[in-house]
Amino acid sequence: MPTHFPEMIEGYHRFKDGPWEQQRERWKELQDGQSPKVMIIACSDSRVEPAQIFDTLPGEVFVVRNVANLVPPYETGGGHHGVSAAIEFAVTQLKVEEIVVMGHEKCGGCKAALTQAFADADHGAGGFVSDWVSLLDGAREKVIAKYGDSDQAGREMELESVRTSIANLRTFPFVRRAEAAGTLALRGAYFGIDKGQMLLLNADDEFIQADAPEAKSAKA
Repeated sequence: MPTHFPEMIEGYHRFKDGPWEQQRERWKELQDGQSPKVMIIACSDSRVEPAQIFDTLPGEVFVVRNVANLVPPYETGGGHHGVSAAIEFAVTQLKVEEIVVMGHEKCGGCKAALTQAFADADHGAGGFVSDWVSLLDGAREKVIAKYGDSDQAGREMELESVRTSIANLRTFPFVRRAEAAGTLALRGAYFGIDKGQMLLLNADDEFIQADAPEAKSAKA
């Protein structure tokens, strides 16, 4: 039997006696509700925890994580639209002022989209991964046309996942309205696991170093 959960409970006790106790007043304030100013859409990958990477306090960021940090295009009707529901809640109810889409290095979801590794039943019995990363089919064609099967293709696919999600965010009417009104900014980011490097997407649709002077105003 796996024994990892008891170790996690030990971690909870360390958290309760340490960070929670140290920030007790902060947690007390949060009892009455949340008012984050930033939404982060990130990958489910265990190596890229947004709150840790951005060093945020409890209650500062509203986070959605999924395979390959993807946003589906706006659509109504049947189905369970978890990411879309979170975006709607963040923009229309929490009134977040920024949405950050954060991709990352060595993303398994982007690799699956690029190689179509989950297209057969042996890899994905339910077809869930394959269906989900098909959101990147357009990006895949673009990347392969330019980079083929070179090593650079994988990284470019990861960057394209951010661009794709930001483009899809703009298909949501309430996102477009808020952005047009100047109450919402969309931002793209990319975290490099190897060197801890952060890239930001600028207005020219290019990724630049987070420590570059122009990065302070970078937005998609």
